[in-house]
Amino acid sequence: MKYIWIIGLILAGLVSSKATLASDCDATCQLAQINSYFSALDKVSLKNSTINDIDSLLALTHDDVKYIHVEYEANFTKDTWRKAFIRNLDRGAYQNSVKNEIHVLNSIFGKNYTAIEYSHGVIQPDGTWQQTEPLLVVFGFTNGKISLIKELW
Repeated sequence: MKYIWIIGLILAGLVSSKATLASDCDATCQLAQINSYFSALDKVSLKNSTINDIDSLLALTHDDVKYIHVEYEANFTKDTWRKAFIRNLDRGAYQNSVKNEIHVLNSIFGKNYTAIEYSHGVIQPDGTWQQTEPLLVVFGFTNGKISLIKELW
């Protein structure tokens, strides 16, 4: 009987720690991380961005992050994604100005996943933001960090 009680305590502790782990990044936390991700991505896209900007973006993600872009058949680990960013940087692909911004338009929260409708856009002379076409991405979270970015456009 004593062993059953001890096993019960161990299981209760595991369930409690797992619940804490899963809930350590609620919808508010997830949206904050997603907005930080898009802000960092905007910095990478700027003319004269640097490898430090790329590393700052990737630092926001889990060590085992996966970046998947369905249309372009991209399937990157953190290391291969970093190399792809650096290739784009080296070939001069990033030419945006500070007037280019990504905005989140809508979000749907699931268990450790968030679907985001977002758009690239440009700040107009009157200060308004003019969006381009809306896009869809799903973010996954592990241990409170972004562990999946799956672009569905």
